[in-house]
Amino acid sequence: MGYAWWRHTTYTARLSFVVEESKGSGGSIASALAGQFGFDIGGLSGTSGVLAGDNVLELLKSRALIKKTLLTPYNDSSAGTIADQYSEVYHLKEKWKNNSSIGKQINFSPNQKQYSRLEDSLLQTIIKRIEESEISIAKPDKKLGFFELQVTTRDEKASQLICERLLKNATDFYVDTKTRRLRNNVVRLQQRADSLGVLLDKKTYSAAQANQLLLDANPAYSSPTVDAEIVTRNKYIQGTVYAEIIKNLEVSKTSLIQETPTVQVVDSPELPLKKNKMSLILTGLAGAMIGFAVTILFFASRKEHL
Repeated sequence: MGYAWWRHTTYTARLSFVVEESKGSGGSIASALAGQFGFDIGGLSGTSGVLAGDNVLELLKSRALIKKTLLTPYNDSSAGTIADQYSEVYHLKEKWKNNSSIGKQINFSPNQKQYSRLEDSLLQTIIKRIEESEISIAKPDKKLGFFELQVTTRDEKASQLICERLLKNATDFYVDTKTRRLRNNVVRLQQRADSLGVLLDKKTYSAAQANQLLLDANPAYSSPTVDAEIVTRNKYIQGTVYAEIIKNLEVSKTSLIQETPTVQVVDSPELPLKKNKMSLILTGLAGAMIGFAVTILFFASRKEHL
């Protein structure tokens, strides 16, 4: 009973999700071009990614992602972070303040850009504790693409927030990593298309002015005709380049959409969470049975010895 009374109540947040991968691998533009003609060359090489397969089991335990999650606000009404609430609930702040080598109140502000060596060291202590004993990621069925994330802490809301925000940070990291090259390509092509569009508009006005001058020009002079021909030719060249840029831009956008994965939450943690508390009665009965068994063994061994 004493152990049940001493053991703190914990709360378990459970979240299940599924990762929907894209068909193509690497987001190649050739796959998108082949798709316009009815060929699917992306599906021949399979899928790969940061969250593909069992990589998600390690990604969600990444110290960088856990740290980023802990440094998010605990609620909207205060400036404290999840790390602040966690250290309060586990009485870590009191221990740090009474520690001779620390001796001061430690707070983790969400707006702070950099943390001191001491603050980082204390954060690593919290992260190590969560990583080793309070977070678990599993794949219930190896044949399916479902994953289950569980976070168990002494604070109910902290368990829920860590569970939800850790998955969000992992999802953002995953999508950014998988689509970064394609997004940069789309931005570059879009800038090029906008620049050529402006030049083409100016060239169109210049061609119109040259043709107007050609109508009013003296037939004895050939320079107006040459000027009009040069302007028209340059306009045609720029128009052709602009059309190719727009085509590549649309293909890249299509490829980006196809390569952007989806992480769909199936079951999210809702309050109240599962409460983990040992029963005093059951613990007392178990303790009595163990004590009774130890007593019998003790007297039996003593009798045999005599």
